[in-house]
Amino acid sequence: MITDTLWRLLGFDGATNEAAAVILGRAATAWPFTAIAEQLPRIGVLIPTDRVTAELNLEAFLKGLREVGYVEGQNLAVEYRFADGRDDRHPELAAELVQLSVKIIVVWGTPAGFAAKNTTATIPIVMATAGDPVGTGLVSSLARPGGNITGQSSIAPDMGEKTLGLLREVAPKAYRVAILLNPANAFSTPL
Repeated sequence: MITDTLWRLLGFDGATNEAAAVILGRAATAWPFTAIAEQLPRIGVLIPTDRVTAELNLEAFLKGLREVGYVEGQNLAVEYRFADGRDDRHPELAAELVQLSVKIIVVWGTPAGFAAKNTTATIPIVMATAGDPVGTGLVSSLARPGGNITGQSSIAPDMGEKTLGLLREVAPKAYRVAILLNPANAFSTPL
């Protein structure tokens, strides 16, 4: 039986033995999982949207990791950061991932890529998708991106023409087409 003095030292002043046992028991069972999670290699994921919007992309991402032997919670820890549609949050979220000493930062979108690039020059950054990384200055070239950034681009020079061709097939009587872009988003600037 633990003495009253020890209970007070542990911060359980006036606690019953049963209540203290439950609290200590929960802490003792949670500790090993926390220690194990801290030992797993960690990757950071920086996403411009909220979790619900990104869910399908995240499922595909985690499936791809599983296919090459990485399972979240077993041999890999994933730190997610969601900007909730606010590009101004990317730098703070990238800094959080760097503070956590993640081994890799995976970014969705050009603004997230710039935030990660401006936050670290040593942690590898993988673009899950980015607009025109060369045109925006995120990387020096697609063949040799340089620095600590690599990944894929969602820009394809002939896609605009193909998209209009498909639109013409689907809606042959359409004679006006509008394109909506966000000029504040680096994905749109080269267009």
